[in-house]
Amino acid sequence: MTTVRTATAGDARGIAEVHVDTWRAAYVGVMPQQTLDALDVDERQRLWQRYVAAEGFAVFVAEREAGIVGFVSVGSCRELDDTGELFAIYVHPDAWGTGAGLALMEAGVEWLAARWPEAVLWVAEENPRARRFYERYGWTADASRVEEVAPGAFILEVRYRLSGFDGHPSP
Repeated sequence: MTTVRTATAGDARGIAEVHVDTWRAAYVGVMPQQTLDALDVDERQRLWQRYVAAEGFAVFVAEREAGIVGFVSVGSCRELDDTGELFAIYVHPDAWGTGAGLALMEAGVEWLAARWPEAVLWVAEENPRARRFYERYGWTADASRVEEVAPGAFILEVRYRLSGFDGHPSP
């Protein structure tokens, strides 16, 4: 059984571990291997301690018996007015297919829908698993960009938009 709750500062380590492990599993061949190898759980923990405490930003975690298995972070869009953004949603590879991702998406979208009429997210074009998940949920691709993920390392990202939060399909 998966439980979703608002993250606390004490969750930063678990979030960081999921973040690093998921990147290393999902982005092989997408991101430069040296970027994946250089990921540091301690550094990510410090980042997530700040994000969890940030105003106007929300982080939710998914827990199972083994502890934190995923997280979602949401807030005000960095590029568009009157729009929310789903910044990150990751589920540990050991928990893929358990429903944790859907539970996190529901929590994130509920938080966004209470504040904005629509939301966006960005995903690596070469992440078909995530893209299928977003599309099944009702997100629609509407733009793309090249993003620098590490010094000299670039990937193509696709923006997805979710409008009119009512009546979205679930996977």
